Amino acid sequence: MRTVPGRTDHVVVVGAGLAGLAAALHLLGAGRRVTVVEREPGPGGRAGRVRLGGGYLADTGPTVLTMPELADEAFAAVGDSLARRVELLELHPAYRAWFADGSRLDVHTRADAMEEEVRRFAGPREAAGYVRLRVWLERLYRAQLRRFIDANFDSPRQLVHPDLARLAALGGFGRLDARIGRFLRDPRLRRVFSFQALYAGVPPARALAAYAVIAYMDTVAGVYFPRGGMHALPRAMAEAARAAGAEFRYGREVTALPRAADGRIGAVRLAPPGGSPGDGEELRCDAVVLTPDLPVAYRLLGRAPRRPVSLRYAPSAVVLHAGTRRTWPGLAHHTLSFGDAWERTFDELTRAGRTMSDPSLLITRPTAHDPGLAPPDRHLHYVLAPCPNTAVGPPARAWSELGPRYRESLLETLEKRGLGGFGASVEEELLVTPADWAGLGHAAGTPFSAAHTFAQTGPFRPRNLVRGVPNAVLAGCGTTPGVGVPTVLISGKLAASRITGARSA
Repeated sequence: MRTVPGRTDHVVVVGAGLAGLAAALHLLGAGRRVTVVEREPGPGGRAGRVRLGGGYLADTGPTVLTMPELADEAFAAVGDSLARRVELLELHPAYRAWFADGSRLDVHTRADAMEEEVRRFAGPREAAGYVRLRVWLERLYRAQLRRFIDANFDSPRQLVHPDLARLAALGGFGRLDARIGRFLRDPRLRRVFSFQALYAGVPPARALAAYAVIAYMDTVAGVYFPRGGMHALPRAMAEAARAAGAEFRYGREVTALPRAADGRIGAVRLAPPGGSPGDGEELRCDAVVLTPDLPVAYRLLGRAPRRPVSLRYAPSAVVLHAGTRRTWPGLAHHTLSFGDAWERTFDELTRAGRTMSDPSLLITRPTAHDPGLAPPDRHLHYVLAPCPNTAVGPPARAWSELGPRYRESLLETLEKRGLGGFGASVEEELLVTPADWAGLGHAAGTPFSAAHTFAQTGPFRPRNLVRGVPNAVLAGCGTTPGVGVPTVLISGKLAASRITGARSA
Protein backbone atom coordinates (compact mmCIF):
# COMPACT_ATOMS: atom_id res chain seq x y z
CA MET A 1 0.00 0.00 0.00
CA ARG A 2 1.35 3.40 -0.97
CA THR A 3 1.60 5.88 1.89
CA VAL A 4 2.42 9.54 2.32
CA PRO A 5 6.22 9.88 2.38
CA GLY A 6 8.19 11.96 4.85
CA ARG A 7 7.01 13.52 8.09
CA THR A 8 3.35 13.25 8.96
CA ASP A 9 3.37 14.53 12.55
CA HIS A 10 0.72 17.24 12.09
CA VAL A 11 -2.25 16.55 9.84
CA VAL A 12 -4.92 19.08 8.88
CA VAL A 13 -8.29 17.53 8.06
CA VAL A 14 -10.46 19.75 5.87
CA GLY A 15 -14.11 19.07 6.65
CA ALA A 16 -15.80 17.87 9.83
CA GLY A 17 -18.26 15.51 8.19
CA LEU A 18 -18.33 11.78 8.88
CA ALA A 19 -15.33 11.05 6.66
CA GLY A 20 -13.20 13.81 8.14
CA LEU A 21 -14.11 12.91 11.71
CA ALA A 22 -13.38 9.22 11.11
CA ALA A 23 -10.01 10.17 9.62
CA ALA A 24 -9.27 12.43 12.57
CA LEU A 25 -10.05 9.73 15.14
CA HIS A 26 -7.90 7.12 13.36
CA LEU A 27 -5.05 9.62 13.00
CA LEU A 28 -5.25 10.59 16.66
CA GLY A 29 -5.19 6.94 17.62
CA ALA A 30 -1.97 6.55 15.64
CA GLY A 31 -0.31 9.40 17.52
CA ARG A 32 -0.70 12.25 15.03
CA ARG A 33 -1.49 15.82 15.96
CA VAL A 34 -4.72 16.76 14.20
CA THR A 35 -6.39 20.05 13.34
CA VAL A 36 -9.86 19.91 11.79
CA VAL A 37 -11.01 22.88 9.70
CA GLU A 38 -14.73 23.22 8.93
CA ARG A 39 -16.47 26.06 7.09
CA GLU A 40 -19.74 25.55 9.00
CA PRO A 41 -20.16 26.59 12.65
CA GLY A 42 -20.20 22.97 13.83
CA PRO A 43 -19.52 19.37 12.80
CA GLY A 44 -21.64 17.17 10.55
CA GLY A 45 -21.03 18.07 6.91
CA ARG A 46 -23.72 16.30 4.90
CA ALA A 47 -24.99 14.84 8.21
CA GLY A 48 -25.86 18.29 9.49
CA ARG A 49 -28.70 19.77 11.47
CA VAL A 50 -31.13 22.58 10.74
CA ARG A 51 -33.50 24.24 13.19
CA LEU A 52 -36.86 25.02 11.67
CA GLY A 53 -39.14 27.59 13.26
CA GLY A 54 -41.03 26.54 16.36
CA GLY A 55 -38.35 24.17 17.65
CA TYR A 56 -38.15 21.45 15.00
CA LEU A 57 -34.68 19.87 14.69
CA ALA A 58 -34.16 18.22 11.29
CA ASP A 59 -31.26 16.15 10.00
CA THR A 60 -30.11 17.60 6.69
CA GLY A 61 -28.45 14.46 5.34
CA PRO A 62 -28.70 10.70 5.79
CA THR A 63 -31.50 9.35 7.96
CA VAL A 64 -30.59 5.64 7.84
CA LEU A 65 -27.77 4.25 9.99
CA THR A 66 -26.43 0.77 9.28
CA MET A 67 -23.20 -0.99 10.30
CA PRO A 68 -22.68 1.06 13.49
CA GLU A 69 -19.63 -1.09 14.27
CA LEU A 70 -17.76 0.97 11.67
CA ALA A 71 -18.40 4.12 13.70
CA ASP A 72 -17.43 2.25 16.85
CA GLU A 73 -14.13 1.33 15.21
CA ALA A 74 -13.34 5.04 14.84
CA PHE A 75 -14.18 5.73 18.48
CA ALA A 76 -12.12 2.73 19.57
CA ALA A 77 -9.05 4.18 17.83
CA VAL A 78 -8.85 6.74 20.67
CA GLY A 79 -9.97 4.38 23.44
CA ASP A 80 -13.57 5.59 23.32
CA SER A 81 -16.77 3.85 22.24
CA LEU A 82 -19.93 4.56 20.30
CA ALA A 83 -22.04 3.18 23.15
CA ARG A 84 -20.49 5.65 25.58
CA ARG A 85 -21.29 8.61 23.36
CA VAL A 86 -24.53 7.76 21.51
CA GLU A 87 -27.72 5.92 22.44
CA LEU A 88 -28.65 3.70 19.49
CA LEU A 89 -32.10 2.25 18.95
CA GLU A 90 -32.48 -0.72 16.61
CA LEU A 91 -35.54 -0.22 14.43
CA HIS A 92 -38.21 -2.93 14.18
CA PRO A 93 -39.30 -2.91 11.45
CA ALA A 94 -36.30 -1.46 9.67
CA TYR A 95 -38.67 -0.20 6.96
CA ARG A 96 -42.33 -0.42 6.08
CA ALA A 97 -42.98 -0.79 2.36
CA TRP A 98 -46.17 0.57 0.79
CA PHE A 99 -47.01 -0.59 -2.73
CA ALA A 100 -49.22 0.91 -5.41
CA ASP A 101 -51.69 -1.99 -5.15
CA GLY A 102 -52.39 -1.09 -1.51
CA SER A 103 -50.36 -3.96 0.00
CA ARG A 104 -47.87 -3.35 2.80
CA LEU A 105 -44.82 -5.22 4.02
CA ASP A 106 -42.77 -4.74 7.18
CA VAL A 107 -39.08 -5.27 6.43
CA HIS A 108 -37.42 -6.97 9.38
CA THR A 109 -33.70 -7.59 9.74
CA ARG A 110 -34.23 -10.60 12.02
CA ALA A 111 -34.37 -13.73 9.90
CA ASP A 112 -37.31 -15.48 11.55
CA ALA A 113 -39.48 -12.35 11.67
CA MET A 114 -38.83 -11.52 8.02
CA GLU A 115 -39.41 -15.08 6.84
CA GLU A 116 -42.78 -15.08 8.56
CA GLU A 117 -43.66 -11.64 7.13
CA VAL A 118 -42.76 -12.73 3.59
CA ARG A 119 -44.85 -15.88 4.03
CA ARG A 120 -47.84 -13.76 5.11
CA PHE A 121 -47.28 -11.30 2.29
CA ALA A 122 -46.49 -13.56 -0.66
CA GLY A 123 -46.75 -17.21 0.37
CA PRO A 124 -44.42 -20.09 1.32
CA ARG A 125 -42.48 -20.24 -1.95
CA GLU A 126 -41.38 -16.63 -1.62
CA ALA A 127 -40.56 -17.18 2.06
CA ALA A 128 -38.26 -20.04 1.08
CA GLY A 129 -36.70 -17.80 -1.57
CA TYR A 130 -36.09 -15.12 1.04
CA VAL A 131 -34.22 -17.61 3.25
CA ARG A 132 -31.92 -18.48 0.33
CA LEU A 133 -31.53 -14.81 -0.57
CA ARG A 134 -30.44 -13.97 2.95
CA VAL A 135 -27.74 -16.64 2.86
CA TRP A 136 -26.52 -15.27 -0.48
CA LEU A 137 -26.44 -11.69 0.82
CA GLU A 138 -24.38 -12.75 3.83
CA ARG A 139 -21.90 -14.62 1.64
CA LEU A 140 -21.69 -11.69 -0.77
CA TYR A 141 -20.91 -9.30 2.09
CA ARG A 142 -18.19 -11.52 3.51
CA ALA A 143 -16.59 -11.90 0.08
CA GLN A 144 -16.41 -8.12 -0.44
CA LEU A 145 -15.80 -6.29 2.81
CA ARG A 146 -12.09 -6.62 3.50
CA ARG A 147 -10.87 -7.15 -0.05
CA PHE A 148 -13.02 -4.74 -2.10
CA ILE A 149 -14.65 -2.26 0.30
CA ASP A 150 -12.37 -1.78 3.30
CA ALA A 151 -9.23 -1.60 1.16
CA ASN A 152 -6.91 0.95 -0.40
CA PHE A 153 -6.26 0.29 -4.08
CA ASP A 154 -3.01 1.26 -5.78
CA SER A 155 -3.68 -0.70 -8.97
CA PRO A 156 -6.43 -2.73 -10.63
CA ARG A 157 -4.02 -5.66 -10.37
CA GLN A 158 -4.99 -5.88 -6.69
CA LEU A 159 -8.31 -7.32 -7.88
CA VAL A 160 -6.50 -10.50 -8.90
CA HIS A 161 -7.14 -12.47 -5.73
CA PRO A 162 -9.09 -15.61 -4.77
CA ASP A 163 -11.80 -13.33 -3.34
CA LEU A 164 -12.47 -12.08 -6.86
CA ALA A 165 -13.20 -15.62 -7.98
CA ARG A 166 -15.47 -16.08 -4.97
CA LEU A 167 -17.34 -12.89 -5.84
CA ALA A 168 -17.70 -14.02 -9.46
CA ALA A 169 -18.91 -17.46 -8.35
CA LEU A 170 -21.58 -15.73 -6.26
CA GLY A 171 -22.80 -13.88 -9.36
CA GLY A 172 -21.50 -10.52 -8.21
CA PHE A 173 -20.74 -9.39 -11.77
CA GLY A 174 -24.22 -10.11 -13.08
CA ARG A 175 -27.09 -7.63 -12.88
CA LEU A 176 -28.67 -6.88 -9.52
CA ASP A 177 -32.33 -7.14 -10.49
CA ALA A 178 -31.82 -10.41 -12.36
CA ARG A 179 -29.85 -11.94 -9.49
CA ILE A 180 -32.50 -10.97 -6.92
CA GLY A 181 -35.04 -12.50 -9.31
CA ARG A 182 -33.37 -15.89 -8.90
CA PHE A 183 -34.61 -15.93 -5.33
CA LEU A 184 -37.82 -13.91 -5.44
CA ARG A 185 -40.48 -13.84 -8.17
CA ASP A 186 -42.83 -11.34 -6.57
CA PRO A 187 -41.94 -7.97 -8.16
CA ARG A 188 -42.83 -6.13 -4.96
CA LEU A 189 -40.32 -8.12 -2.95
CA ARG A 190 -37.68 -7.67 -5.61
CA ARG A 191 -38.04 -3.92 -5.25
CA VAL A 192 -37.44 -4.13 -1.50
CA PHE A 193 -34.09 -5.84 -2.06
CA SER A 194 -32.94 -3.82 -5.06
CA PHE A 195 -34.05 -0.20 -4.59
CA GLN A 196 -30.78 0.37 -2.69
CA ALA A 197 -29.01 0.56 -6.05
CA LEU A 198 -30.26 4.15 -6.25
CA TYR A 199 -27.89 4.95 -3.36
CA ALA A 200 -25.11 3.89 -5.72
CA GLY A 201 -26.58 5.94 -8.56
CA VAL A 202 -27.42 3.06 -10.91
CA PRO A 203 -30.85 1.54 -11.78
CA PRO A 204 -31.24 -2.04 -10.42
CA ALA A 205 -31.52 -3.46 -13.94
CA ARG A 206 -28.07 -2.05 -14.77
CA ALA A 207 -26.34 -2.22 -11.37
CA LEU A 208 -23.81 -4.93 -10.60
CA ALA A 209 -25.22 -7.66 -8.37
CA ALA A 210 -22.26 -6.95 -6.08
CA TYR A 211 -24.21 -3.88 -4.92
CA ALA A 212 -26.64 -6.16 -3.17
CA VAL A 213 -24.17 -5.64 -0.34
CA ILE A 214 -26.13 -2.44 0.37
CA ALA A 215 -29.30 -4.52 0.66
CA TYR A 216 -27.40 -6.71 3.14
CA MET A 217 -26.70 -3.65 5.28
CA ASP A 218 -30.32 -2.47 5.03
CA THR A 219 -32.19 -5.76 5.41
CA VAL A 220 -29.88 -8.12 7.29
CA ALA A 221 -27.28 -6.27 9.38
CA GLY A 222 -29.78 -4.00 11.15
CA VAL A 223 -31.03 -0.41 10.87
CA TYR A 224 -30.46 1.96 13.78
CA PHE A 225 -31.51 5.40 14.93
CA PRO A 226 -29.31 7.55 17.18
CA ARG A 227 -31.24 9.29 19.92
CA GLY A 228 -31.10 12.95 18.96
CA GLY A 229 -31.14 12.19 15.25
CA MET A 230 -28.40 11.24 12.83
CA HIS A 231 -26.56 14.45 13.64
CA ALA A 232 -25.86 12.98 17.08
CA LEU A 233 -23.24 10.72 15.46
CA PRO A 234 -20.92 13.39 14.00
CA ARG A 235 -21.42 15.53 17.08
CA ALA A 236 -20.27 12.64 19.28
CA MET A 237 -17.34 11.87 16.98
CA ALA A 238 -16.20 15.50 17.20
CA GLU A 239 -16.47 15.40 20.99
CA ALA A 240 -14.39 12.22 21.13
CA ALA A 241 -11.78 13.73 18.79
CA ARG A 242 -11.55 16.88 20.87
CA ALA A 243 -11.17 14.82 24.04
CA ALA A 244 -8.32 12.94 22.33
CA GLY A 245 -6.48 16.17 21.54
CA ALA A 246 -7.82 17.38 18.17
CA GLU A 247 -8.10 21.11 17.57
CA PHE A 248 -11.18 22.33 15.70
CA ARG A 249 -11.44 25.51 13.65
CA TYR A 250 -15.12 26.03 12.89
CA GLY A 251 -16.50 28.71 10.61
CA ARG A 252 -13.29 28.85 8.58
CA GLU A 253 -13.09 28.41 4.81
CA VAL A 254 -9.96 26.93 3.23
CA THR A 255 -8.82 29.17 0.38
CA ALA A 256 -5.47 27.69 -0.69
CA LEU A 257 -2.94 24.94 -0.07
CA PRO A 258 0.50 26.57 -0.45
CA ARG A 259 3.07 24.10 -1.77
CA ALA A 260 6.82 23.78 -1.64
CA ALA A 261 9.13 23.17 -4.60
CA ASP A 262 8.88 19.39 -4.12
CA GLY A 263 5.09 19.55 -4.53
CA ARG A 264 4.29 18.96 -0.85
CA ILE A 265 1.59 21.03 0.80
CA GLY A 266 3.24 23.03 3.56
CA ALA A 267 0.21 24.81 4.97
CA VAL A 268 -3.52 25.26 4.78
CA ARG A 269 -4.56 28.87 4.22
CA LEU A 270 -7.81 30.00 5.84
CA ALA A 271 -10.08 32.88 4.96
CA PRO A 272 -10.35 35.47 7.71
CA PRO A 273 -13.14 34.70 10.19
CA GLY A 274 -16.50 36.29 9.58
CA GLY A 275 -15.53 37.80 6.24
CA SER A 276 -12.97 40.12 7.84
CA PRO A 277 -10.48 41.82 5.49
CA GLY A 278 -7.00 40.42 5.13
CA ASP A 279 -5.29 37.25 3.97
CA GLY A 280 -6.23 35.03 6.89
CA GLU A 281 -3.87 32.67 8.66
CA GLU A 282 -1.88 29.68 7.51
CA LEU A 283 -1.81 26.41 9.45
CA ARG A 284 1.54 24.73 8.96
CA CYS A 285 1.17 20.99 8.44
CA ASP A 286 2.89 17.81 7.27
CA ALA A 287 -0.10 16.25 5.51
CA VAL A 288 -3.67 17.12 4.55
CA VAL A 289 -6.89 15.07 4.36
CA LEU A 290 -9.42 16.70 2.03
CA THR A 291 -13.08 15.70 2.38
CA PRO A 292 -14.98 18.26 0.23
CA ASP A 293 -16.66 16.99 -2.93
CA LEU A 294 -14.18 16.11 -5.68
CA PRO A 295 -14.36 19.32 -7.77
CA VAL A 296 -13.73 21.46 -4.67
CA ALA A 297 -10.85 19.24 -3.54
CA TYR A 298 -9.28 19.23 -7.00
CA ARG A 299 -9.63 23.01 -7.26
CA LEU A 300 -7.76 23.45 -3.98
CA LEU A 301 -5.09 21.05 -5.16
CA GLY A 302 -4.80 22.79 -8.51
CA ARG A 303 -5.05 19.54 -10.43
CA ALA A 304 -7.46 16.71 -11.20
CA PRO A 305 -6.55 13.18 -12.31
CA ARG A 306 -6.91 12.44 -15.98
CA ARG A 307 -9.68 10.00 -16.80
CA PRO A 308 -10.46 8.53 -20.22
CA VAL A 309 -14.14 9.34 -19.66
CA SER A 310 -15.63 12.11 -17.52
CA LEU A 311 -17.16 11.15 -14.20
CA ARG A 312 -20.84 10.29 -14.21
CA TYR A 313 -22.80 11.47 -11.20
CA ALA A 314 -25.62 9.81 -9.31
CA PRO A 315 -29.18 11.14 -9.40
CA SER A 316 -29.96 13.90 -6.94
CA ALA A 317 -32.89 14.28 -4.56
CA VAL A 318 -35.54 16.73 -3.52
CA VAL A 319 -36.09 16.63 0.23
CA LEU A 320 -39.07 18.12 2.03
CA HIS A 321 -38.52 18.62 5.76
CA ALA A 322 -41.97 19.13 7.25
CA GLY A 323 -42.90 19.96 10.81
CA THR A 324 -46.53 18.94 11.17
CA ARG A 325 -49.40 19.18 13.62
CA ARG A 326 -50.20 15.50 13.22
CA THR A 327 -48.87 12.20 11.96
CA TRP A 328 -50.35 9.07 10.38
CA PRO A 329 -50.49 5.74 12.22
CA GLY A 330 -49.55 3.72 9.14
CA LEU A 331 -46.10 5.29 8.98
CA ALA A 332 -43.13 3.46 10.48
CA HIS A 333 -39.89 5.24 11.34
CA HIS A 334 -38.84 4.65 7.69
CA THR A 335 -41.55 4.09 5.10
CA LEU A 336 -40.87 3.26 1.45
CA SER A 337 -43.74 4.38 -0.76
CA PHE A 338 -43.33 2.68 -4.14
CA GLY A 339 -45.02 3.98 -7.25
CA ASP A 340 -46.53 1.60 -9.75
CA ALA A 341 -43.96 2.50 -12.41
CA TRP A 342 -40.45 1.21 -11.82
CA GLU A 343 -38.20 0.84 -14.86
CA ARG A 344 -39.74 3.93 -16.45
CA THR A 345 -38.94 6.17 -13.51
CA PHE A 346 -35.30 5.03 -13.47
CA ASP A 347 -35.07 5.97 -17.14
CA GLU A 348 -36.55 9.36 -16.32
CA LEU A 349 -33.96 9.91 -13.57
CA THR A 350 -30.82 8.76 -15.32
CA ARG A 351 -31.42 9.24 -19.06
CA ALA A 352 -34.35 11.48 -19.87
CA GLY A 353 -33.52 13.97 -17.12
CA ARG A 354 -37.11 14.36 -15.90
CA THR A 355 -38.58 14.18 -12.42
CA MET A 356 -40.31 10.87 -11.72
CA SER A 357 -43.81 10.72 -13.17
CA ASP A 358 -44.78 8.09 -10.58
CA PRO A 359 -42.29 8.63 -7.77
CA SER A 360 -41.01 6.16 -5.21
CA LEU A 361 -40.38 7.99 -1.95
CA LEU A 362 -38.59 7.52 1.36
CA ILE A 363 -40.62 8.98 4.23
CA THR A 364 -38.79 9.18 7.56
CA ARG A 365 -40.50 10.08 10.83
CA PRO A 366 -37.71 10.56 13.42
CA THR A 367 -40.17 11.71 16.08
CA ALA A 368 -41.47 8.14 16.14
CA HIS A 369 -38.49 7.35 18.40
CA ASP A 370 -37.43 10.80 19.59
CA PRO A 371 -40.35 13.18 20.20
CA GLY A 372 -37.85 15.76 21.45
CA LEU A 373 -36.94 16.62 17.86
CA ALA A 374 -40.24 18.50 17.57
CA PRO A 375 -42.30 20.72 19.90
CA PRO A 376 -44.85 18.98 22.16
CA ASP A 377 -47.65 17.30 20.21
CA ARG A 378 -45.90 17.97 16.92
CA HIS A 379 -44.16 15.66 14.45
CA LEU A 380 -41.26 15.78 12.02
CA HIS A 381 -41.39 14.16 8.57
CA TYR A 382 -38.63 13.92 6.00
CA VAL A 383 -39.74 13.11 2.44
CA LEU A 384 -37.01 12.20 -0.06
CA ALA A 385 -37.80 12.01 -3.76
CA PRO A 386 -34.97 11.01 -6.14
CA CYS A 387 -34.63 13.43 -9.05
CA PRO A 388 -32.23 14.00 -11.95
CA ASN A 389 -28.93 15.68 -11.23
CA THR A 390 -28.16 18.98 -12.91
CA ALA A 391 -25.88 17.37 -15.51
CA VAL A 392 -28.75 15.27 -16.89
CA GLY A 393 -31.85 17.22 -15.88
CA PRO A 394 -32.82 20.82 -15.22
CA PRO A 395 -29.90 23.13 -14.34
CA ALA A 396 -29.61 24.48 -10.82
CA ARG A 397 -31.10 27.87 -11.78
CA ALA A 398 -34.30 26.19 -13.02
CA TRP A 399 -35.15 24.87 -9.56
CA SER A 400 -36.15 28.29 -8.24
CA GLU A 401 -39.30 27.92 -10.35
CA LEU A 402 -39.48 24.13 -10.54
CA GLY A 403 -39.01 23.54 -6.79
CA PRO A 404 -42.32 25.04 -5.55
CA ARG A 405 -44.23 23.22 -8.30
CA TYR A 406 -42.57 19.94 -7.44
CA ARG A 407 -43.39 20.48 -3.76
CA GLU A 408 -47.08 20.71 -4.67
CA SER A 409 -46.76 17.54 -6.74
CA LEU A 410 -45.14 15.73 -3.80
CA LEU A 411 -47.91 16.79 -1.44
CA GLU A 412 -50.51 15.58 -3.90
CA THR A 413 -48.74 12.21 -4.19
CA LEU A 414 -48.50 11.82 -0.41
CA GLU A 415 -52.18 12.53 0.05
CA LYS A 416 -53.18 10.08 -2.68
CA ARG A 417 -51.10 7.39 -0.97
CA GLY A 418 -52.80 7.56 2.39
CA LEU A 419 -51.42 10.68 4.10
CA GLY A 420 -54.63 12.66 3.81
CA GLY A 421 -54.33 16.24 5.03
CA PHE A 422 -50.53 16.25 4.91
CA GLY A 423 -50.28 19.64 3.23
CA ALA A 424 -52.74 21.29 5.61
CA SER A 425 -50.89 19.89 8.63
CA VAL A 426 -47.53 21.47 7.74
CA GLU A 427 -46.64 24.42 9.97
CA GLU A 428 -42.87 24.63 9.31
CA GLU A 429 -40.93 23.35 6.33
CA LEU A 430 -37.73 23.41 4.34
CA LEU A 431 -37.52 22.30 0.72
CA VAL A 432 -34.07 21.22 -0.52
CA THR A 433 -33.47 20.87 -4.27
CA PRO A 434 -30.48 20.22 -6.56
CA ALA A 435 -29.87 23.98 -6.55
CA ASP A 436 -29.21 23.81 -2.81
CA TRP A 437 -26.87 20.82 -3.17
CA ALA A 438 -25.01 22.68 -5.93
CA GLY A 439 -24.75 25.71 -3.66
CA LEU A 440 -22.98 23.54 -1.10
CA GLY A 441 -20.35 22.60 -3.68
CA HIS A 442 -21.74 19.19 -4.65
CA ALA A 443 -20.95 18.36 -8.27
CA ALA A 444 -23.94 18.04 -10.61
CA GLY A 445 -26.21 19.19 -7.78
CA THR A 446 -26.26 15.78 -6.10
CA PRO A 447 -25.31 14.82 -2.54
CA PHE A 448 -24.59 11.26 -3.75
CA SER A 449 -21.46 12.17 -5.74
CA ALA A 450 -20.05 9.92 -8.49
CA ALA A 451 -22.29 7.03 -9.52
CA HIS A 452 -21.09 3.47 -8.89
CA THR A 453 -20.84 2.34 -12.46
CA PHE A 454 -18.32 -0.42 -13.10
CA ALA A 455 -15.83 2.16 -14.40
CA GLN A 456 -16.21 4.16 -11.16
CA THR A 457 -15.99 1.31 -8.65
CA GLY A 458 -13.14 -0.16 -6.61
CA PRO A 459 -9.74 0.62 -8.18
CA PHE A 460 -11.48 2.54 -10.99
CA ARG A 461 -13.07 5.05 -8.60
CA PRO A 462 -11.18 8.32 -8.05
CA ARG A 463 -8.36 7.29 -5.73
CA ASN A 464 -7.63 8.86 -2.40
CA LEU A 465 -4.05 9.70 -3.42
CA VAL A 466 -3.55 12.43 -6.01
CA ARG A 467 -0.59 12.12 -8.35
CA GLY A 468 1.82 15.03 -8.00
CA VAL A 469 0.76 16.01 -4.47
CA PRO A 470 2.58 13.53 -2.25
CA ASN A 471 1.11 14.53 1.12
CA ALA A 472 -2.56 15.04 0.25
CA VAL A 473 -5.20 12.34 0.76
CA LEU A 474 -8.88 12.42 -0.17
CA ALA A 475 -11.79 11.07 1.86
CA GLY A 476 -15.56 11.14 1.45
CA CYS A 477 -18.17 9.68 -0.85
CA GLY A 478 -16.47 10.69 -4.10
CA THR A 479 -13.42 8.54 -3.49
CA THR A 480 -12.73 5.03 -2.19
CA PRO A 481 -14.91 3.13 -1.38
CA GLY A 482 -17.99 5.24 -2.19
CA VAL A 483 -21.40 6.56 -1.19
CA GLY A 484 -23.27 5.83 2.04
CA VAL A 485 -22.66 6.27 5.76
CA PRO A 486 -20.79 2.96 6.24
CA THR A 487 -18.53 3.49 3.23
CA VAL A 488 -17.86 7.14 4.10
CA LEU A 489 -16.72 6.08 7.58
CA ILE A 490 -14.45 3.53 5.93
CA SER A 491 -13.11 6.21 3.59
CA GLY A 492 -11.93 8.22 6.58
CA LYS A 493 -10.11 5.20 7.98
CA LEU A 494 -8.54 4.43 4.60
CA ALA A 495 -7.35 8.04 4.27
CA ALA A 496 -5.77 7.86 7.72
CA SER A 497 -4.03 4.61 6.83
CA ARG A 498 -2.44 6.31 3.80
CA ILE A 499 -0.73 8.58 6.32
CA THR A 500 0.00 6.19 9.19
CA GLY A 501 0.65 3.01 7.21
CA ALA A 502 -1.89 1.08 9.30
CA ARG A 503 -3.69 -1.68 7.41
CA SER A 504 -7.22 -2.98 7.85
CA ALA A 505 -7.62 -5.96 10.15
